Amino acid sequence: MIKLRGAITAMVTPMNSDGSVDYEGFRQNVIFQLEQGIDGIAPLGTTGETPCLNEDEEEKIIKIAVEEADKHNKKTGKKVPVMIGAGSNNTIDAVRYCERAKKLGADVALVVAPYYNKPSSEGIFRHYEQISKVGIPILVYNIAGRTGINIATSTLERIANLPNICGVKEASGDINQMMQVISTIKSKNPDFSVLSGDDGLSLPLVSVGGDGVVSVVSNLTPSLVAQMTNAALDGDFEKARDLHYRLLPFFKAAFVDGNPSSIKYAMNFKKMAAGPCRLPLVEVSDSAKKVIEDALKICNL
Repeated sequence: MIKLRGAITAMVTPMNSDGSVDYEGFRQNVIFQLEQGIDGIAPLGTTGETPCLNEDEEEKIIKIAVEEADKHNKKTGKKVPVMIGAGSNNTIDAVRYCERAKKLGADVALVVAPYYNKPSSEGIFRHYEQISKVGIPILVYNIAGRTGINIATSTLERIANLPNICGVKEASGDINQMMQVISTIKSKNPDFSVLSGDDGLSLPLVSVGGDGVVSVVSNLTPSLVAQMTNAALDGDFEKARDLHYRLLPFFKAAFVDGNPSSIKYAMNFKKMAAGPCRLPLVEVSDSAKKVIEDALKICNL
């Protein structure tokens, strides 16, 4: 079973001015991430605007990510995993998306809790039970703010005992729940990865036994986020704290007017491939633009 650790970038999907996917821009962003020392890439998540992509677009994005990661891995001898968002509130579709990720060479599937339906704890368990049979490592994604349901630690403990479950992306925002996951699940299975879904909580989570972060900010600054996370994992908390507080204003600014609208504006401002968002997301407000630009200056990014 793969062990996820360090900083993994939840990648944006760059768009052209006409709203089409900028595949070459995406490729260049992947190469940038790999060259800057990121520990993993995660296309087709929330930050990738996946609800607004069609399946042909998704498949092309997966192929580019896997192709560039394979080139990098062969060149450097370092394995940088590709984690593909594969969630749905329809279990049949989630299984199909995981099968697609596996077929196209992804290393991990990121599967969000089924949203909108608000299933019971038993329904959540059975959802992951079906997905676990696909045979690709699964990272559970708990983000009640978007799904409308929180995966209770008792339910996650059952899910963690299924085959092919490699960990959880914890975006509940509740550090107490994260510590409970570490104390009740990871303590029994050290290979179960507990990753923060919030840049601002990655250092606190690592300090209590977590494994890293699935980061939005690292779209812009992969090297610094990776250095911060790995310094903490190595026990160098002085270095990790210095980087955390340097980046803290941007951790906040990157979500000032929603995600991925805010990080896309920052990337466009720094002349990176990002482009506009697809409706219903729109460009950030003028006041948010100032917050983002000020944060970039303060953080010297």
